[in-house]
Amino acid sequence: MGLNAPALPIDTVGAFMGRPDLLAKGAQDGPLAGLTFAVKDLFDVTGLRTGGGNPDWLADAAPAAATAGAVHRMLDAGATLVGKTHTDELAYSIAGTNVHYGTPVNVNAPGRIPGGSSSGSAAAVAAGLVDFALGTDTGGSIRVPASYCGIFGLRPSWGRVPVDGLMPLAPSYDTAGPFARDPHRLRDVAAALLGEAHVAPAVESLLIADDVWALADPGAAAALLGAVERSGLALDHIDLAAEAGGLAAWVKAFRAIQGSEAWAAYGEWISSRHPALGPGVAERFAAAAWVTPKDLAWARPVRRQATDRVRAVLDGRRILAVPSASGPAPTPDGAIAARADLRERTLRMTCIAGHAGAPVVSAPLATVEDLPIGLSLVGTPGYDEQVLDLAVAMWDATRS
Repeated sequence: MGLNAPALPIDTVGAFMGRPDLLAKGAQDGPLAGLTFAVKDLFDVTGLRTGGGNPDWLADAAPAAATAGAVHRMLDAGATLVGKTHTDELAYSIAGTNVHYGTPVNVNAPGRIPGGSSSGSAAAVAAGLVDFALGTDTGGSIRVPASYCGIFGLRPSWGRVPVDGLMPLAPSYDTAGPFARDPHRLRDVAAALLGEAHVAPAVESLLIADDVWALADPGAAAALLGAVERSGLALDHIDLAAEAGGLAAWVKAFRAIQGSEAWAAYGEWISSRHPALGPGVAERFAAAAWVTPKDLAWARPVRRQATDRVRAVLDGRRILAVPSASGPAPTPDGAIAARADLRERTLRMTCIAGHAGAPVVSAPLATVEDLPIGLSLVGTPGYDEQVLDLAVAMWDATRS
């Protein structure tokens, strides 16, 4: 490495695919000059094979001919890429465990899972191995690991960040965004990632969706509501989905559409290759294979109804505040039924922004029994800067 090359991190938490290495040096000048970052192993990097968390996919992959657009934006802004990080298989999980490569260590919740599918990126940031990292979010894969690992994460508005050179899961939901340990850095990274800034009006109030909060563990809900009340903003309580099919219908529609798109992306390969897929992921792809046109004919109007409802209540001037997950990070050996219940409740929360294509910042504003739990600030689509600014303000208020 040259004299100006950054020191490479030592991976103490099993976050990286192999040893960290200088994969691409950032521009000499730029707002992120001097910072290091890592990317989830769904992003193409010129000359490297993209593995997607599965060794069979990695074996079949050709070296990438070009670097993903989102990664290019970081390099052009001056940040230096020092490695690829682990992901759940084909991004089809929010746990952060991988039967082939293991589970990255969650330094802020020892003995607990890091959350997925952006597990390695979140774990690397939480451990201070890089200044920031990129992940992806379809059904919560930035928000859940940010919450479990006690860091900040941004799910950008759908369509604001380029997804060329990115392995898909469900393209009509897929986004790519950053993790950071503090909201100021998150906002700086997001400014380079999002492109032209969108001017948003001032936030008038926070919306507390009681039907969403009812899904959270009582201790987590109480701790996060305390953080919300300290924001100083007006609080308005609503039932978000009661008049629009209910959250059970919203998550059912999400699963149908996500499954259909995931099978379109990987079904032919799975059917012909018969890859080794781990527990949970294998079952989800098996279910995805059976999504029918009738299922989609029901799901798509539900998605439109959910989208219309979310956009109407936000209206550019309000922020929806909801838990990022149903509780703090669980242990990896929990009962199957308990894990399924946790996943179901969490997906009912996270599908809201997915349907609407809305920006979300998960901010680590509370703890439950010394375990971090994130608050998600959900904004009007396109107004990413608005939720980033609010996350900064709320964080700074807790430090004053």
